[in-house]
Amino acid sequence: MRFFKSFYHYLLAWAGALIYGFPSRKIFVLGVTGTKGKSTTLELINSILESAGKKTALVSSIRFKVDGETIKNTSGMSMPGRFALQRVLWRAVRAGCQYALVEVTSQGILQHRHRFIDFDAALFTNLQPEHIEAHGSFEKYRDAKVSFFEDVAEYSKKSEKHFFINEGDKSAEYFAACADENSEVVYFSREAFIRRELGGGHESIGDWLSGNFNLENAAAATAFVSSRGIGWDETKKVFQNFSGVPGRLEYVQKAPFSVVIDYAHTPDSLAKVYESLSVGLSSRNKMICVLGAAGGGRDKWKRPAMGKIASEYCGVVVLTNEDPYDENPESIINEIAGGFSRADFDKKEFLKILDRREAIAKAISFAKKGDVVVMTGKGSEDWIHVARGKKIPWSEKKVVEEILRG
Repeated sequence: MRFFKSFYHYLLAWAGALIYGFPSRKIFVLGVTGTKGKSTTLELINSILESAGKKTALVSSIRFKVDGETIKNTSGMSMPGRFALQRVLWRAVRAGCQYALVEVTSQGILQHRHRFIDFDAALFTNLQPEHIEAHGSFEKYRDAKVSFFEDVAEYSKKSEKHFFINEGDKSAEYFAACADENSEVVYFSREAFIRRELGGGHESIGDWLSGNFNLENAAAATAFVSSRGIGWDETKKVFQNFSGVPGRLEYVQKAPFSVVIDYAHTPDSLAKVYESLSVGLSSRNKMICVLGAAGGGRDKWKRPAMGKIASEYCGVVVLTNEDPYDENPESIINEIAGGFSRADFDKKEFLKILDRREAIAKAISFAKKGDVVVMTGKGSEDWIHVARGKKIPWSEKKVVEEILRG
């Protein structure tokens, strides 16, 4: 059954490319894969290329864009289906775009959505445990990502392939091993970026770069555009004017207390968001955290791990609904609470409020001057997924703004 399902997806990929005339052969295509930072890295690269006068197309979890036209990605898939993807590439060629920038996911790879796209370049951001239940193990998850690099090296019709690899990640060697004699390999890292481009210090080039994880995204983007002949002066100008990506460390308010929304939904990304926001927080102030975890059998292992992280960083924790699907929402937040490592939470410091709007309102009600209120898990997503395949319209930013106005 698994073979037939895989073959079915493979045929769909071939059919999509055939119908649209294999458009990727006529444009430079970059695929970005990894656990975190894909969308932000793509947006940075897109902004720099546009600033340099290049026409671009973009496919990510955030939006679909062809030259000056853009629509929000409401499909629920970071990497869309074969026909949708080939259609964007076809439109990009017709619009005279020079670059197509594509977010490549592990589940998209398993379903052959990357097949029959003639990638010129592949970029690896980082690898952390995610989608473990879907893949069977972390090793199989990693292998799916690595197979994308292998396919680019083996099947691309382009004469030269370009691989961009985060050498600071433990899995870097697996991706580097995919290169052949026709491949150029470029390494980047956050540390090298700070040393070379920022002169050894965290030069201020925008609020969006305040998190260390965004320094990694900036390093990835700089490595790619540098290989395309765009210098640091041009890149730095774009960084200074970059407003960030919706739902990624996005400040809704900065005074008298900060209110931030972020998409973080894995233990590693949650810790990095909390770490970033805690920098500069005085001993008199606290971080007030609203979080949940996805249901539907998705990575249950991470729930207590996220609870442990929240208990270590947050002065107040409000556990709430995220995307329960067909699971019991209360069971999900109880599993998160099971990871709490601090024994001194009292009723004021730890609450369970299933209604997400009510939970956010309660968290904001605790905030005093200088505090930080942070909501994680939803980011810029448009829906809360509940039982029987139903979806509830949702905008985290809009809800926060309404509560703040009220």
